Parts: sequence; C-alpha cells; structure tokens
Amino acid sequence: MSGNKLRLGVNIDHVATVRNARGGAYPDPVRAAILAEQAGADGITAHLREDRRHIVDADIEQLMDALSVPLNFEMAATEEMQQIALRHKPHAVCIVPEKREERTTEGGLEVAREENRLAHYIAPLRDAGCRVSIFVAAEQKQIEAAHRIGAEVVELHAGAFCDAHSEGRFDDRDREFEALRNMSSFAHSLGLEVHAGHGFTYDCVKPVAAFPEVMELNIGHFLIGEAIFQGLQPAIAEMRRLMDEARNG
Repeated sequence: MSGNKLRLGVNIDHVATVRNARGGAYPDPVRAAILAEQAGADGITAHLREDRRHIVDADIEQLMDALSVPLNFEMAATEEMQQIALRHKPHAVCIVPEKREERTTEGGLEVAREENRLAHYIAPLRDAGCRVSIFVAAEQKQIEAAHRIGAEVVELHAGAFCDAHSEGRFDDRDREFEALRNMSSFAHSLGLEVHAGHGFTYDCVKPVAAFPEVMELNIGHFLIGEAIFQGLQPAIAEMRRLMDEARNG
C-alpha cells in the first residue's frame, strides 16, 4: 500500500439501526462489514452506545472474530466502555462524546476541559495495545489537549463543513473548510495522525480527501443510505474512487 493512500473506514452502525427497528437479526451488520471489506474498506467502525440503540455487544464480539481489516471501536469515555475495550482489544478505539438525547454524535469531545480525567482514562487502553483516537472539533485548543493526554490520533469532526455544503451556506462552508485544512496541518505538526469523519457524501468528500495530512476518513450514514439505491459494495466503491481521485489528482 502506498504511504500516501487515504484509508476509508466504513461505519456500519446504521445497518444495526435498521435491524433493531424490527427487533430481529436482519440486516446483519457483521455481513455488511464483510461486504465493506470486500468493496475496498480499509477498516470498519462501530459505535457501541450506552443505550445500545444500534450496535450491541454481540456485534462487537462477532466483528472481532470475522474481520481481517482493523476494527475502530467508537465509544464514550465511561468505565463500562473501557472494560469492554480492554476485553476485546480492538485495533483502535475512538473516544467520542455521547448524549442520550442526540440522534448521532453532534460535536467533538471537550478534551481541554477534561484533560486530566481523559489522560488517566486512555492510559490503560494504550497499554493494552489499542491505538487511541480522540474525536474533536477543528479547534487548536482541543487538538493540543488531545496531544498532551497521549492520544495518537485525532479525528476531526467534519459535520459543520458537510452540512454547510449540502445546505448551500457557502460562507459557512468555506470557513469550516479553512478550519479543517489549518487544523489538519497543525495536528500533523504535533506528530498526531489525522483522520476526519461525520457527514461526508459524494458531493463534499473530495476537498477534505485532498488534504495530504489526513490519513483516514470514516464514513457511515451516507453509505448505508446510498446502499438502498445502488447496493453497499457499489456505494463504497464509488466513495473509494472519489477519495483516490482527490488524493492523486
């Protein structure tokens, strides 16, 4: 693999959302993860939320057994989730904020305000061999705090940029784009690996995919939705094509 290749992590949470709507076993998120791997995903992301609204504990166990690509385990900074991560030891854990009332993760983690607690929280995860990522807004103080607590990766929240693009708020889009570009460079300068995620579609992925400092994009909801119309593997293959075109163009 070229060192410049942009990795694609596919989030399969919302396959589980559809499954749980009927309370049965179908559609199976583990099957979706295997198909995603075959379609060119470099990793699989799954968020085990406190309320188990989509991914459940058995899904994590089955994903660990089934996958040959890395599992990125998204989780809140709770004792319960830490124990689950330490039991399974996934390739990566991404610490995200979590509110019960939100439909999806709405912002970055407030690392600067909880620096001491988070430093102690992630230490056992790092000791267990997990690569620790922190999901943050594209803000310098949050990136600096993530670096100080010992995270190896920051994942920049791209939702504000993606939403502004889709809604035609171009001044906001351009401002958010500059923040993502500048903070990608800043995080890289600190020695952090830089990822980005949340809200990417075919229409808005290429500008951020072109950032040379960004090593991975994590994309889920759009791909699962697009799979309804064209199938999961073609949807992922098209995203993979656009990302490669942006990086190599």
